[in-house]
Amino acid sequence: MRDNFKKSKKKKNLNKNQTSFYFEDYLETNNKIFKKKFLTQDRIYLLFFLFFSLIFIFSIRIIHVSMNKFEIFNNAKSLNQYNLERRDIVDRNGELISRNVKFFHAAIIPKNITNKDNFILKLKLNFPKLSIEKIEKNITEGKYFYLKKRINQIEKEKLWKLGEKGIVFEPFQSRIYTHANLYSHIIGQVDYDNYGVSGIEKYFDKELKNEKLKNKPLKLTLDTNIQYLIDKELNQALEIFKATGGGALLMNVENGEILSLVSLPNFDINLRADLSDKKYINKITKGVYELGSIFKTFTIALALDSEIVKPQTVIKNIPRTVRCSSHEISDIKEFPKNLKVEDILIRSSNVGTLMIAQKIGKKKFQEFIDKTKLLNVPDLQLEEVGKPIDFKWNKCKLETVSFGHGITTTPLQATTVYASLVNGGKIIKPSLIEKSYNENERDQIIKKKTSKNLNKILRKVVTDDKGTASLANINGYYVGGKTGTSQNYFNKKENLNTFISIFPSQKPKYALLVMLENPQVAEDLIYNYRGIKIKANRNEAGWNSVYIAGKIIKKIGPILAIKNKDFNDYYVAEKINK
Repeated sequence: MRDNFKKSKKKKNLNKNQTSFYFEDYLETNNKIFKKKFLTQDRIYLLFFLFFSLIFIFSIRIIHVSMNKFEIFNNAKSLNQYNLERRDIVDRNGELISRNVKFFHAAIIPKNITNKDNFILKLKLNFPKLSIEKIEKNITEGKYFYLKKRINQIEKEKLWKLGEKGIVFEPFQSRIYTHANLYSHIIGQVDYDNYGVSGIEKYFDKELKNEKLKNKPLKLTLDTNIQYLIDKELNQALEIFKATGGGALLMNVENGEILSLVSLPNFDINLRADLSDKKYINKITKGVYELGSIFKTFTIALALDSEIVKPQTVIKNIPRTVRCSSHEISDIKEFPKNLKVEDILIRSSNVGTLMIAQKIGKKKFQEFIDKTKLLNVPDLQLEEVGKPIDFKWNKCKLETVSFGHGITTTPLQATTVYASLVNGGKIIKPSLIEKSYNENERDQIIKKKTSKNLNKILRKVVTDDKGTASLANINGYYVGGKTGTSQNYFNKKENLNTFISIFPSQKPKYALLVMLENPQVAEDLIYNYRGIKIKANRNEAGWNSVYIAGKIIKKIGPILAIKNKDFNDYYVAEKINK
């Protein structure tokens, strides 16, 4: 029994120990679970912190971007990164004329060509104009060579699609001209090293390559819209009158700014052709001509300013012909023997003008010509300028020069003098770049009163029944001017027809020269001559250059009127008077 009790007690103690064993096991397990939970929470907190930090960083970035101006394409920044070698050239309205862009040369590394025969075959198919024999020879020699220089984007893509590792593209900068032919005689060109070789590009070469100014375009006084309209009308004139060439110049008479300069024929300056034919010269700045009766305006202006005559002064007993040395001077038409000074200019009498010049005298006339700088090389931002032919004031020069024969000048110089005579008598300089003038520093070529009287006479050349420029009488623009019909100084078989107009004549703002080389009679052309539809078998300036000038003014007038309040005022006044 005692044994049983001991066994029972032993068993109890064993159970006790067993229970204690289970309790200790539970605590250990519990501790492991607790540690596992703690570690899991730390990871969650860490991930949450990282996630929150990312959100915070992105939020700050979004706020920063939203508070700054952002452009999808910043052209100025792009040009800076591109590091332009030359500045842009723009017109007076900011219209792009010339810019440097990235071009490529396609070159070949022979050792990188995987399959020579296959490569040659692909070139034949895609570029049939290439010299395949020369290419094969160069590949065989194994030297680096140019496949084609100055390729365009289309050619570059075609070559790239060949998938040939031996083709490499060398980038370089080249000049492009957005208007091709339109400014060919003004803008000029650059060579392959980006140095100006002609025109504006050459004259302003240093300025255009100036690193400090590369983001500031060179701004010209030219107006692309007006240039286009004048170019179009002048091209049509060459077709209508079968002329061999022509030119036009539009100038602001107050400051000499040139708004348009057209010389035909022109050429595409993007093609970089080597033109040696003289027909492609800049006829306005480099061409030297006898401009004929245009000069009568200078004679009359000098006579009025010298107070030798007045507009209403009658020149009596004008002969039909005048003999001067071995030359006989006469008028094409028969005029009355007695003519007012203004009628001599309106009707364009050679003999009448000659008689007024004799009243002026050679010395005073010579001083006037020198003062106008008609015989000087034009002072303009171009190197393509012509020098009038030298001549001596010998016997009969006074008489012939008075009506525009025996003396040459450039159309640019003649228009500049016209502008100076009609703007109140202040001498101006022609310019393709905007410049400021100090009125006190400008010389007076004629008195202000003389200028006003001259403008009235030039207006009558257009409005008078006997005037030579009736076809330029465009309603609302008060056009005045003078015609000139002469022979080509270098080819007496060809004629040169010119018209220099001013408008509005009450207070001239613009001078427009239109010139046609060797025009022919337009037999099928119907003219609106003083309200009557007629044909005219005539080949004087009044029937071609004047006609074209009228069409030009009608087209460009609205554009100029927007920028010049005086036009609108004059137009309204004319309507009220009617």
